[in-house]
Amino acid sequence: MATPNELTAMRRAIAISAQGLGTTSPNPPVGCVILDRDGVPVGEGYHLRKGDHHAEVNALTAAGERAEGGTAVVTLEPCNHQGRTPPCRQALIDAKVSRVLMAVMDPTSRGEGGAVVLEHAGIEVERGVLEQEALLVLGPWLHSLRTGRPHITWAYTVGANEDNGDQVVNELRHTYDLVLQRDGTIEEGVPDGHGKDVFRVPHLPLGDAPAKALDTLSEAGARTVLIEGSVNDTARLLAEAVDRLIIDVPGTPPSFKPTSAVDKCLTTRGGFELIGVRPLGSYVRLTAKRVRR
Repeated sequence: MATPNELTAMRRAIAISAQGLGTTSPNPPVGCVILDRDGVPVGEGYHLRKGDHHAEVNALTAAGERAEGGTAVVTLEPCNHQGRTPPCRQALIDAKVSRVLMAVMDPTSRGEGGAVVLEHAGIEVERGVLEQEALLVLGPWLHSLRTGRPHITWAYTVGANEDNGDQVVNELRHTYDLVLQRDGTIEEGVPDGHGKDVFRVPHLPLGDAPAKALDTLSEAGARTVLIEGSVNDTARLLAEAVDRLIIDVPGTPPSFKPTSAVDKCLTTRGGFELIGVRPLGSYVRLTAKRVRR
């Protein structure tokens, strides 16, 4: 069982893993915290982009010799293969950690998997630690692996237009690989944020068929895509593929009436389930996920 210190470390690892959103694709956004043998945090790190060091190596580098006999707390099972960087499970073995906690198992892990190799090396391994919390960051990446297409979010502010901007899109864009703008153009969420030779901004048009558009986005290396604006030809093209809605509706409690706003914004987009309602300045943010049967 994870100790309170280890749970705190895992939540910290999840939080810092989000720093890689919008730049790690096609790799996953991963965070890692190293605790010394007394349970004190001595290093942390996250994966920024493909080709750069992974989260575990960055955290071990920060920890130095203090990692020996300690615990590595990581949001995704350490990788088990030689790619552009060495396997992370070997870095953990070489650092002589005694225990590794992981939140989510890696479906792309090669061979018997990093966790098993760690166990064979005599390291104690605990799986599934705060898995559901870690999926808040890793969920879209896993969705993309499972479906073979990007996870798509459609976000807009009710009443926003090209002149006054769109608060929700401006806030979110840097956490997505690609942003499909209301004027039909496509941009990286973080300009030049991805690794070289692993990602590109696709050429327009995406095509007149949803399947072709999704293939084009996938081939570009995108795991996550943000569609901006309530009136958008791309949104209409990809409407059936949208996985999440984020809508900012004018109004603040107590004047805001959640039922009427939900009815207006969600029931017209059939197949979505409301999962969040929260005040945000002079707006209320509605978040909904696609219910696929």
